[in-house]
Amino acid sequence: MRILVTGVTGQVGSALAARLAPSTTVLAADRNVLDLAAPQTVAGTLDRLAPDLILNAAAYTAVDKAEDEPELATRINAEAPGALARWAAAHDVPLVHFSTDYVFDGSGSRAWREDDTPRPLSVYGATKLAGENEIRAAGGAFLIVRTSWVYAAEGKNFLRTVVRLAREHGELRIVADQIGAPTSAALIGDAVAGMLSEGLEALRERCARAGGLVHLAASGETSWYGLACAIVEGLRARGIALTVERVVPIVSEDYPTKARRPQNSRLDLWRLQSIFRITPPTWQRALAPELDRLAREFISTNGG
Repeated sequence: MRILVTGVTGQVGSALAARLAPSTTVLAADRNVLDLAAPQTVAGTLDRLAPDLILNAAAYTAVDKAEDEPELATRINAEAPGALARWAAAHDVPLVHFSTDYVFDGSGSRAWREDDTPRPLSVYGATKLAGENEIRAAGGAFLIVRTSWVYAAEGKNFLRTVVRLAREHGELRIVADQIGAPTSAALIGDAVAGMLSEGLEALRERCARAGGLVHLAASGETSWYGLACAIVEGLRARGIALTVERVVPIVSEDYPTKARRPQNSRLDLWRLQSIFRITPPTWQRALAPELDRLAREFISTNGG
């Protein structure tokens, strides 16, 4: 089976490519292979690559910058997924596409279900929702996977930012009134590998039962402040020297950003558990191996 994985230089794409079965042929597509900023080129590239399955992990994810670059964000997050979906539908190729909790407005306190009405607060969220709609309109076999608060030991993300700041500053001020489930790229990779473990026909059947949409995140919930505290405490427990002495909770208004963030990013996982038979680990359990990797990195490079 030939599986095209987009965004392989990113967190999720890299994790997906690393976990696909050895019996598959991974078509690793970075922007040099498949330029999603040029949606008009997508069909020709897919004709040449001829995948049996597409995993689209590529996206424009600079949430604040998207407010100033809505056209580029739209091409990558909406028009390109539509082009992927139309090619996939025409060639009877399943498409798995990754979306975000940012399609919701963050109101309320219960977990968002797949059939709740999206109301994005930002250009990023609006373009990701537009991508979902483009995929639905194309038909075919597809699964939109919404996830939240993605991080990894590598790349640019909240985990790496907290670690850097904790080694440079005595105090960290972290937002405490936005609630969600930090989700490691490794968790996403493992879950998708599990979805594929029984073959394409089983995947098609479950995608149909799920209505083409499923939420995938770690179990449990916390705030960005809670996650920052867990990162600092976890690295100290692993022998990593940090400068930070205090992690201070603040409210969103104390840390203004160009794009509004949803305060409630909880995602309901019933479909994931009942249809795909996947019960994700808690966010704390998923965080531990990423902290192990960071600790090994720091110890090997500078003695901790």
